[in-house]
Amino acid sequence: MILPYLVRLACLSLACFFLVHVALAIGMNWLAPWVLAMAKPGKPSSAARLLLAARLLPSVVGGLVVAGVCVPSYLWLEPEATVEQVGLGCLAAAVLSVASWGIAARRGLRAIGLSIRYERYCRKLGCETRLAGENTRVWVIEGAASSFALAGIIHPRLVISREVLENLSHAELEAALRHERAHRTSRDNLKRLLLLSVPDVLPFRVRLLAGLESLERGWAQFTEWAADDRAVGGDASRAVSLAGALVRVARLGAPREASPLMTSLVADGRDLEARVDRLLDAAPGGENPGQVRPRLVVAIVLAAGLFGAVIGGPATLQTAHRLLEHLIR
Repeated sequence: MILPYLVRLACLSLACFFLVHVALAIGMNWLAPWVLAMAKPGKPSSAARLLLAARLLPSVVGGLVVAGVCVPSYLWLEPEATVEQVGLGCLAAAVLSVASWGIAARRGLRAIGLSIRYERYCRKLGCETRLAGENTRVWVIEGAASSFALAGIIHPRLVISREVLENLSHAELEAALRHERAHRTSRDNLKRLLLLSVPDVLPFRVRLLAGLESLERGWAQFTEWAADDRAVGGDASRAVSLAGALVRVARLGAPREASPLMTSLVADGRDLEARVDRLLDAAPGGENPGQVRPRLVVAIVLAAGLFGAVIGGPATLQTAHRLLEHLIR
């Protein structure tokens, strides 16, 4: 099929992203057990960042390769007047890439829509109030059994059921509030949206790539542990209070999450026992997420600069153009 100049560029870019993304996703799926094993000995916040980066890496690198190699090499070395036929293989890869991105975008937009709908529900039926230590108002919902969650993306708000407020002691409530405040500081709901919005390897779930799903589950677990650590801050009495809050809320019954972009104090019972044991065995050390951000930003800037220096050279672009010529046939 003969396509115009810019349409060929779009087709090549999509096909290139698809192939790079598939290769890196398969590699990350194979490395997932090793990444999880490497994450476990460290602090939960560091482990969560590592697993999030590992899960997002195939999509991020795929996008960088397209933006930093594919597009520049094509615009530099491909004559605009050239008439060239695009092969079926390239077209098929481009179509699969569009389908994967479309499904990912739909999943992300649906999550945003559910989040907005839930916030409207809370405004309509909930009662706004202020709790000690909270800078923002809290929605107190009547009849929402055991709800204790942070909902929303840009300006997340706490949603608490009246039943939970009546069952928690002052110390337990304070510890639970500190836990959800840690989620807000870390912007964990936004990270959930990122995970929902990255494309799958194919436009449908591949069960053979369970390693990628294990990275997401591991991230969710370590995110809760990191929030526990920040809530406790190394204080044994706070650890006991938070453990008590977890048990009391769990006994009231796990609520159905109304939005995928919300972090519940007790999302389900699978990790509850491990969290309670961890809190009671020894008070986890407090973590300040602001302490690691400068180093993380510097590492990202250095890595991006190194990547740009490597892929931006003329020799790299010429090699990439030759590969694109093979891909388009």
